[in-house]
Amino acid sequence: MTRIAIITDIHHGAPSHTKRGDTALELLAAFTDWANEQKPDLVLDLGDRISDVDAETDARLEREVADILARIEAPLHHVCGNHDRDHLSVADNEEILGTALASEVIDLGAWQLALWRADARIHRNVPRPGFDLPEADLLWLSRMAQQAEKPTLLASHVPISGHAQTGNYYFQRNPGFSTYPQVERARTALAQARVPMAAIAGHVHWNTVTTVDGIPHMTQQSLTESFTTAGEPARAWGLLELGETIHWQVFGDDPFEARLTPSRRRWTPPLAPFFADLAAE
Repeated sequence: MTRIAIITDIHHGAPSHTKRGDTALELLAAFTDWANEQKPDLVLDLGDRISDVDAETDARLEREVADILARIEAPLHHVCGNHDRDHLSVADNEEILGTALASEVIDLGAWQLALWRADARIHRNVPRPGFDLPEADLLWLSRMAQQAEKPTLLASHVPISGHAQTGNYYFQRNPGFSTYPQVERARTALAQARVPMAAIAGHVHWNTVTTVDGIPHMTQQSLTESFTTAGEPARAWGLLELGETIHWQVFGDDPFEARLTPSRRRWTPPLAPFFADLAAE
């Protein structure tokens, strides 16, 4: 059994209408104490460590987060979120965190962890603002899935389930910013695996499980989000246990729990649109 402690969307910085960034460092310190008590096999930070302002401020905020995360005794792995990349480069994040941030696969024994550090920048001054998944990141995902020889957990900042955002404060009216425009290609790449797969991400600030093509996709609540918790920070962090099944718990004021069994069998491809032949005539 592999136990992974997970934190995401810390959003250290000034508070906003729905992000209690002013509580981030206090809550992050509580998470590090909890993680050291739990003694997981590793700790995952899924990105958006800060709420961005400008390069100088962002570097300071990231260092404050990194200083607290450095107290964690278990191996610690990071993914960059979009707010970590608005004014800071990957190299900047690597320097602050003291670690490389290229995509990699980590052997966990019975399972493996695929840290898919795909580009998480939101492109703003373009005809279609939003994410844009580089071809190199798609190729890495495809090769990883084809070469996987044991059950694999994919960890990323941006989810690729494509699940509905109905009810989400940020994304119900902005669904294109909840995932990549190349999301179908990403799911096709992941589906090439001949072993059980599962995926976990942050970014969308709520707890969800969506199964696509036999692959469970999880998204975890932000540490400081408040749209689901009546203005108070969600205080969310998670514990994921990987074995014959997956047991995922999210603690705090927006709790969630799920037991999942990923399958190596892929689902029958979706049916064509009803009456498609008539529509073409």
